[in-house]
Amino acid sequence: MLRVLRARLKQGYRTMRFPDQPPVMPEKYAGRPRCNAAHCVRECTACIQACPTGALSKSGGAVTFDLGRCLFCTDCTDACPTKAIQFTNEYRLATRTREALMVDHRPFALAQALEGEARRLFGRSLKLRQVSAGGCNACEADTNVLNTVGWDLGRFGIQFVASPRHADGLLVTGPVPKNMELALKKTYAATPSPRLVIVVGACAISGGVFADHPEVNNGATSTVPVDLFIPGCPPHPATILDGLLRLLGRIK
Repeated sequence: MLRVLRARLKQGYRTMRFPDQPPVMPEKYAGRPRCNAAHCVRECTACIQACPTGALSKSGGAVTFDLGRCLFCTDCTDACPTKAIQFTNEYRLATRTREALMVDHRPFALAQALEGEARRLFGRSLKLRQVSAGGCNACEADTNVLNTVGWDLGRFGIQFVASPRHADGLLVTGPVPKNMELALKKTYAATPSPRLVIVVGACAISGGVFADHPEVNNGATSTVPVDLFIPGCPPHPATILDGLLRLLGRIK
């Protein structure tokens, strides 16, 4: 017993200080993209042609990024002849609406907290049932990381449960293929009302690389109502946690 206590003291405090302190992102982390309009050639469409999911568009010479489709692969930055497009280290990406994921020169609208009765019910304790709807396990893995000692999701009152009947909401990953559509609907129906739906990753938001394939539903939005969108491929654990805490009103 003394050896166990000695080892624990030697390990020290291992849970990160987030959200009191911002997380330290990896040097090569690709966060929210931006385009320097001064360097962008109006007639150039190299970035649009390079994007594998059609996440970029141009209107009046200004580039718009659809974070719901973006894979954060940086193919657009490699294709841009003037290097006008860059990926920042901004990890805060979650929004409450699909439209807010369209990024241009305007300020980015981060997720707002639940209001009224919903915030009273879920603000202090949130139980989620995770639904892997055809995901590749990348978003699932980064979600599972939040349960480790380094992140300690439970300290915020957020936990994953085994049954939708014990849940306050669903956390959905994957493009929702046809053979998961009914399962997702049944899981949603089995979750007591009022309930939340959180979609994590490009596949769950738009279908990702599988978008418009006849065997997928282009994400969860066509199957269940969504309360929080967390983009990425996969999103960093800090992005997921930031979105969850913003939804509960823990950070602004």
